[in-house]
Amino acid sequence: MKLLVILLFLGLLTGCSGNSSYSLTPQLLLVSFDGFRADYLKNYDLPHLQNFIKEGVLVEHVTNVFITKTFPNHYSIVTGLYEESHGIVANTMYDDVTKKHFSDSNDKDSFWWDGAVPIWVTNQLQENRSSAAAMWPGTDVLIHNITPSYFMNYSSSVPFEERLNNVTTWLSSSNPPVTFAMLYWEEPDASGHKYGPEDRVNMSRVLKEIDDLVGDLVQKLKVLGMWDNLNVIITSDHGMTQCSENRLIHLDSCIDRSNYSVIDLTPVAAILPKTNITEVYEKLKNCSPHMNVYLKEDIPDRFYYRHNDRIQPIILVADEGWTIVLNKSSLKLGDHGYDNSLPSMHPFLAAHGPAFRRGYRQSTINTVDIYPMMCHILGLKPQANNGTFSHAKCLLVDQWCLNLPEVIGIVISALLLLTMLTGLLIFTQNRVPASRSFSRLQLQEDDDDDPLIG
Repeated sequence: MKLLVILLFLGLLTGCSGNSSYSLTPQLLLVSFDGFRADYLKNYDLPHLQNFIKEGVLVEHVTNVFITKTFPNHYSIVTGLYEESHGIVANTMYDDVTKKHFSDSNDKDSFWWDGAVPIWVTNQLQENRSSAAAMWPGTDVLIHNITPSYFMNYSSSVPFEERLNNVTTWLSSSNPPVTFAMLYWEEPDASGHKYGPEDRVNMSRVLKEIDDLVGDLVQKLKVLGMWDNLNVIITSDHGMTQCSENRLIHLDSCIDRSNYSVIDLTPVAAILPKTNITEVYEKLKNCSPHMNVYLKEDIPDRFYYRHNDRIQPIILVADEGWTIVLNKSSLKLGDHGYDNSLPSMHPFLAAHGPAFRRGYRQSTINTVDIYPMMCHILGLKPQANNGTFSHAKCLLVDQWCLNLPEVIGIVISALLLLTMLTGLLIFTQNRVPASRSFSRLQLQEDDDDDPLIG
């Protein structure tokens, strides 16, 4: 009876782990739609993306890294590191020792990228493997003297269809086989900046276009016979929040520009003082009640944004929806970069393929958790990283998926079942001997009666 209970308990555990059979040589495609805010999924009609999610998994909110901008978060996705660790600390950077500058139009110097080893490099160091990329930030740069085996030099004018065609060709016919590929698209970030995320008319149109691109992606994979065997992750780097000309922080009203240089501006401004740091800090800290001003050493621990020489001595962080300007600056109606605890800054993650469960939803993971999960799928030994694999393992079919409430429920159910079966066994044992004794007694009485009759 105890053996029966143990087998039942193990069966419940196995049911939680899902189906663990998938290809011995898995392939993974990582797709990013820049600036895809998590709640767009709830607020807009996106049938192709919802069908993708229905057959796979969804993480409703991904807590990204601070600062919540494009280059830093895309590098965190593929390294599993916080920005202070991988060194891409902003979209615009300055190194005071080398006097070098980094921007989205001047990003090809390996100096900025070699502080980490992205997953496409690790993948190619494995025997007989190659990686491919269509416009993913950093993939057209020599990092540790390696680029993906197949890549496209970045150009925003290249249409999604061309990027998709290249990626699927590389995945289906390259030698050695491409086991890891990346695909990047600039929307809905560009439109989010232009119109603001609360512009229902324009954002509905843009998001429909993106949803159609997801439909094109799925259809392309089905036509090529790759849909059932390829693992696909769709995610983003950050969200977007609404800004307004009524929510501006004017630095020129607080401090003369001759006292400092602005390395990166709004909503997180990196300030390099030209005079005494303390003097500049004192003038800025009372500039606006809608902006936090930090000396580098006082930046909150939760941002993991302190221990890197590329982080400037003073960091300004605007409140959500507020914009830091010098004097007259062009205003974006939508922006990102704010505190990464804000839901408006969070992207989502959806995934489909033989490595992933079907119809599973999870509330949250961290951006840095995506990297160890991808390494697991590809069978790679991960580099040192800030991610936690256990945060993402319930998305995967080959992992035990039990949280504390589920464990407690299973244990209580097993104990109740054991108690019921034990009680039934005791009851049965007490009944059966009594019946047999009565039968023997009757038989003895009959035997004793026979001689008297005779």
